[in-house]
Amino acid sequence: MAVSQRASRWGLLALGSLGYACLLFVWFSVAAFLDPLGADLGLSSSEAGLLTGIIPLTYVPVSLVSGAVTDRIGPYRAIGGGLALIGAAQAARAGVETFPAMLALTAVIGVGGTALTFGLPKLVARLFPPGAAGTPSTVYVLGSLAGTAAAFSLGRGVLGPLLGGWRPVFWTSGLAVLGYAAVWIAASRVAPTASLRVKEPAESALSLASLRADVAAVAGSRSMRLLLVVGTVYLLVVHGLQNWVTSVLAHRGASAGVAASVASGFVAARAVGILVVPPLSDRLGRRNVALAACSGACALGTGALVAGGVPLAVPAAGVALAGVGVGGLSPLVRLVPPELDEVGAELTGTAVGLVFAVGEFGGFLGPVLVGGLYDLTGSYAPGLAVIAVACIGSVIAGRRLPA
Repeated sequence: MAVSQRASRWGLLALGSLGYACLLFVWFSVAAFLDPLGADLGLSSSEAGLLTGIIPLTYVPVSLVSGAVTDRIGPYRAIGGGLALIGAAQAARAGVETFPAMLALTAVIGVGGTALTFGLPKLVARLFPPGAAGTPSTVYVLGSLAGTAAAFSLGRGVLGPLLGGWRPVFWTSGLAVLGYAAVWIAASRVAPTASLRVKEPAESALSLASLRADVAAVAGSRSMRLLLVVGTVYLLVVHGLQNWVTSVLAHRGASAGVAASVASGFVAARAVGILVVPPLSDRLGRRNVALAACSGACALGTGALVAGGVPLAVPAAGVALAGVGVGGLSPLVRLVPPELDEVGAELTGTAVGLVFAVGEFGGFLGPVLVGGLYDLTGSYAPGLAVIAVACIGSVIAGRRLPA
């Protein structure tokens, strides 16, 4: 029986991770097909930019409510409902003819996406003990990277030519996600682990008063306030570097090919951080040390991009170091909340929702800061220096966390 229960836990985690891959495939399918999609709908550059940025922007107002609702209905229904919403909206996008309709349906995908973003940490907290949750968290975050890569390689590279354009790809992938939602719902009901679930205090009544109480309990935690600093800096670095690294390197004299290779290396380095850091923090038994170390790697890596008069290998190495650091932070900011005394497994969704509700301001500010200061000064160094200093603040906050 113990073997069956263990297998069911990992099986549900694998299915949830594939669900996360479905979300990211749908999320980045617009970016993958942006040129033909934009030409078909007659989008301006501003409209295309808004369309590619509307999902993270949706997270800001929706995250806190979505996380609290996830705590009340549980991860199984949250993930299933999120997948159904994502699949339906993706299929509907295949038939739109106007920018407002495409924008609205893409925002709906963002709403569904929050259910997976917060449902998966809740699932891990439900299925695995706190001291052994690092590796499971690594698994589902890797699923997100796989989905992102598949949107460009499989979606644009294979399915686009095979099916005849972005509309058939959107329609087919939307139906596939809807089908996968049904698979998830069926699997979560029949898995042996499901029969052992214990109703948690928070997973009982869904009401406005209960949601307010959950949010107040989480927001009042000093530990959560420290984690909010780390989460904000994590998203600041991810979006700030990922959106500007090729331009920064080109500004320093790198060829387009070299700049693109280093940018790809940033994604690969993130995968290394995701794979290595959480299991290592399990062994250390000190999440705060891991958070501080990853934040320090981000600070040093970003600082290397600021340094002038050095060989190109220095900023390239800095990009890789920052990638490892931010890759480690990605699962850690989701992993820490259920291990905090003030949060626990029952309020994990609310806590992770709060991290992203606040942190996505950093995600928005990162690229704006680098680009805005470049317009003012003619250099990328000021914006990158601000990010590096923010990372030092994350080192301090992470080290002080009682986790």
